[in-house]
Amino acid sequence: MKKETEGAKGNSLERIVDILCASEHGKLRYDGRGLRLPSQERVIEAVEGLRAVLFPGYFGISELRPESLHFQVGATLDRALKILQDQVHLGLCFRCGNYGIDCPECADQSRVVIDSFLAGLPRLQHTLATDVQAAVEGDPAATGTDETIFCYPGILAVTSYRLAHLLDSLAVPLIPRMITEHAHSLTGIDIHPGAEIGESFFIAHGTGVVIGETTRIGKNVRIYQGVTLGAKSFPLDSEGRQVKGIARHPIVEDKVIIYSGATVLGRVTIGRGAVIGGNVWITEDVPPGSRITQRLTSGG
Repeated sequence: MKKETEGAKGNSLERIVDILCASEHGKLRYDGRGLRLPSQERVIEAVEGLRAVLFPGYFGISELRPESLHFQVGATLDRALKILQDQVHLGLCFRCGNYGIDCPECADQSRVVIDSFLAGLPRLQHTLATDVQAAVEGDPAATGTDETIFCYPGILAVTSYRLAHLLDSLAVPLIPRMITEHAHSLTGIDIHPGAEIGESFFIAHGTGVVIGETTRIGKNVRIYQGVTLGAKSFPLDSEGRQVKGIARHPIVEDKVIIYSGATVLGRVTIGRGAVIGGNVWITEDVPPGSRITQRLTSGG
């Protein structure tokens, strides 16, 4: 009886595996030619290497000496770029439909992408330095740049976002979103790589922050936990499908502060120097220098 039960289980397992492998979803992605997709683990390995390059001594090898700094940064960067180029290649192949199977055009394009990405790293590092300084200046509890770099979830999320945004600006599919979603899982901060964010950006505390794809944020902006910069509605085409690629998220101008729990929806503009109080709901433009708070009422 026991042998019969084990045999039934084996047949059932084999049958289910056959069904799973033959599914229409699998056919659309696999197409009988083999399958090699980007690896989340390898992408994050590259990101960790890039963090070690952008913040030498803080991540990766911690005991860096002046005489070995150049070598260690160079070696770490070289390894991270090789990993990233391979993953970018696979992402490009995913878009073109070859799934990493003998696609020389995507291989050539991945090299061009990585060359441009490398050229953009010094500027990216400078921008991150302004983000770190904004955290130090914007949080009375911050003891200095070391603490903000090591400990603040906002710095981790913004670092990941800026790396992802650079790749997104180079038309790399999949990889940018993999990077920001990994940071999202670690910090609770959800920044779409397509968003445009200026220098000296500080996210205080951070949990529950959402910044949508077409959001534009100026310089010296500070936001707190639970802030949503989202879309008000999703236009549909004649067949009832969502229209993609249109500007549907807020524009936040320079020196704006948005306090915890605020929700800003649609292509509205928050004017320069405005302060948005906690837990307010914004669906219209806010003039520069305005102070928006909840209206308080007293019971009778």
